[in-house]
Amino acid sequence: MTGYLVRRLPSALGVLLLASFAIFLILRAVQGDPAETLAGSDPSPESVGAIRHELGLDRPLLTQYGAWIADVVRGDFGRSYIIGGSVNELLAQRLGNTVELTVGALVFTIALGLLFGVLGVTVKNRFGQTLLSAVNSVSLIVPAYVSGFLLVFVFAITWPVLPPGGHVSILSDPQIGFQYLLMPALVLALPPSAILARYVKDGLQQALGEDYARTAKSLGIPPRRILWRHALPNALPPVLTVLGMQVGVLLGGAVIIEAVFAWPGLGMLAEQAVTRRDYPVIQAVLLFLVVVYVVVQLLTDLAYALIDPRVRLG
Repeated sequence: MTGYLVRRLPSALGVLLLASFAIFLILRAVQGDPAETLAGSDPSPESVGAIRHELGLDRPLLTQYGAWIADVVRGDFGRSYIIGGSVNELLAQRLGNTVELTVGALVFTIALGLLFGVLGVTVKNRFGQTLLSAVNSVSLIVPAYVSGFLLVFVFAITWPVLPPGGHVSILSDPQIGFQYLLMPALVLALPPSAILARYVKDGLQQALGEDYARTAKSLGIPPRRILWRHALPNALPPVLTVLGMQVGVLLGGAVIIEAVFAWPGLGMLAEQAVTRRDYPVIQAVLLFLVVVYVVVQLLTDLAYALIDPRVRLG
């Protein structure tokens, strides 16, 4: 297992380095200058130039990138151009809220993915299969922000049983916090849960067609026990890889969903930073999301290799 980890680490570090360089260059390619924002309305070229020099924006791009990535390696994401505070502190203030939303969405993703995947195998009638297929397709096709607005319209405006937005920590008040978490976490979980359900269904169908499943059926073992005790554990390893990939989808979707539901997490922080051209904040949020995605992928690969020795021995 150690050898497998050593083989995987260089590629993970390479992805992080390329992603950091791409983030840095893309932000500089976008129109807009933070110095002009800081200089106020109708600034003189001299004042804009002075601010650019103070922020180091007049240096060559490679020099700026080198200085930034060197600070990042030391754990320092710099200072916000607009707010003026430490970017590390801004991330720490919002990170817990985004983690809460992502974990909630991940729970919904696993629960809904397993539920509809198992139903896809156990439901035999045509109407049930058509209904499951329709729900799965709608979950994949409808954008998250559209389903978010629909849920707000139904459950916060038309039938006001849930708050339309905002945040109360589920740790400080579980009952109220769950009410605030329910809609954004569910909206965020719908697309990845539909993907997960398809893989669970395909894995179960393949597992139920294996010799051990047919032998168990011939011995009179109840179909439900064959499904849960034998087929499902053998269908989970490929599903684990897909689930690891969906964590990145959840993190990326959180940026949009937080704006829809006024959830004060990293997504809203990034949105505010984009409108103000606050480079250090945007870079820190995007790089943090990439780091989390790469780490989750690495852990998923390690878990898969632990389950299936052929992966690590290959």
